[in-house]
Amino acid sequence: MLTIGEFSSICRVSTKTLRYYAEIGLILPEEINPENGYRYYSINQLETMLFINRLKAYHFSLEEIKAILESEEAIDDKLYAALSKKKKEISMQMMMYKNMLEQIDADMSAIRKGKSIMSYMEDIGIELVEVPKMYLLSIQKMIQEQDFPDEYGYCFEKLFKKMKEKNLTASAPPMVLFHSDEYSPFGLDTEFAVPINEYATGTRDFYPGLCLKTVVHGSYSQLSSVYAKQIEWAENEGYENCNALYEVYVTSPSEVLQESDFITEVYYPVKKILKK
Repeated sequence: MLTIGEFSSICRVSTKTLRYYAEIGLILPEEINPENGYRYYSINQLETMLFINRLKAYHFSLEEIKAILESEEAIDDKLYAALSKKKKEISMQMMMYKNMLEQIDADMSAIRKGKSIMSYMEDIGIELVEVPKMYLLSIQKMIQEQDFPDEYGYCFEKLFKKMKEKNLTASAPPMVLFHSDEYSPFGLDTEFAVPINEYATGTRDFYPGLCLKTVVHGSYSQLSSVYAKQIEWAENEGYENCNALYEVYVTSPSEVLQESDFITEVYYPVKKILKK
């Protein structure tokens, strides 16, 4: 048996942390002396503690680690699934930081040239177009912003499966409509949709009408700037928003690896403000 101090030293975990782990039921002392309250851990528990440390290094929460340890499934199956999910999260974070570094390089380059880092907004092109009525097969739901990539994949997979079952054909690339009037940390009213050629049960009409259109080449991080530019243009030219703004994904993020190769069309439905 090892004292809590010895166990702490071997595993590189403070005694305070070990007491907290015991409090939340993550790892309990093998024995507690009833007379003096001294805590003892077994040699076998070293592997468990090192396992906990390993998962903490992968940024698993204590709740997630506890769930793995207490799982009724075979621990290897549960662990493999958890590691696969964590690997995906880390890969997305790596891509995010890679894109952030590229953006920082671009901003530094602009500053060296004596330009504002926001000067790129001057190059955002806007055209006024009339978009005809379309039939949409869609899924509408409230989602958190951080869940968008997963929901994107899940919803479009479900929609394409339904299209195959009903022998429906797409008339245009997938699109996402945003129905929320304002940003909310509690979720956004989002509609994942595929325009289709056939009118069928479960589809709906969508008539965007007059829209401001911008074609974006590159990262989705540019889209907020596009919306800002479109709103500015509408206000200056005497237009106002009249329907859900939407994005058309000309290239699929699942098929195009480099963000610089992404092509997205951004539509902002408008109507002319009548003068009083």
